Amino acid sequence: MSRAAETAVGWSFLRSRRWLGYYALLLIFAIACVWLGNWQFERRAEARAEIARIDANYDAPAVPLAEALPDPAAFDEDALKWQTVEARGVYEGEPFLARNRPGAGGVGSNLVQALRLDDGRVFFVDRGWVQIAGTEEVTEPLPEPPSGEVSVRARLRASEPAIAGRTSSGRSVPSINLSELAEGFDGATFTGAYGQLVSESPAGEHGLLAQRPERDEGPHLSYALQWYVFILIALVGVGYAARLEHRSLNAAAAAERGEPPQPSRRRRGRSDSQEEDALLDG
Repeated sequence: MSRAAETAVGWSFLRSRRWLGYYALLLIFAIACVWLGNWQFERRAEARAEIARIDANYDAPAVPLAEALPDPAAFDEDALKWQTVEARGVYEGEPFLARNRPGAGGVGSNLVQALRLDDGRVFFVDRGWVQIAGTEEVTEPLPEPPSGEVSVRARLRASEPAIAGRTSSGRSVPSINLSELAEGFDGATFTGAYGQLVSESPAGEHGLLAQRPERDEGPHLSYALQWYVFILIALVGVGYAARLEHRSLNAAAAAERGEPPQPSRRRRGRSDSQEEDALLDG
């Protein structure tokens, strides 16, 4: 048998049912890695879009609320998130406690108060974080908003979705879902967005106001590349396993034919006498 024929026979195991199973596992692993890598790229794109919104809107000049939100039920988050708006009105009713909010002192609640605007519509304002769990009866006084007409500056945030399996209890709510909060108020209500308090005049008591969000896209790029590296490692591993099996099968076939084992191709070092001759010649 020629050397080429022996080589062809030696690699024929790659068409076996066992190796076809290996290929299927490798394909599934590669598809999963590509999916996870693309998911990390999407997460990175979302983080970079949020950074762009912060850069464009967070320090932008304040605009009138009616100009930013001509439709109270709509909100273009891509264009308007973090935009500062100005509004005038009177705080109305008791504040809601949006519970389970992390803060400097642990888990607390955000104070969400209705602001009745001069035109009669209601705009909700998040007046800061307080260290009250919101799941029990409130035993201590809450920060009091200013009485009478007040001028408010706030940064726009989208209405939060309802949380499945969690219900409101009195003034305690699981999320700042504006459609739910609006049920207790007469007249038109802004249900697309609410405002995080920046300042108000005259000033009143409020909770801990939200800090500037971080401009951080996170480790998503490195995680994405890591999944593609895993595919390369798997390919190298399968290739190495195939080479080992090829050598093993060839050695077994040679033994059956009575051929002596092939000598190792390791590079031999110089003998002691050669080392001595080299020292003398040097």
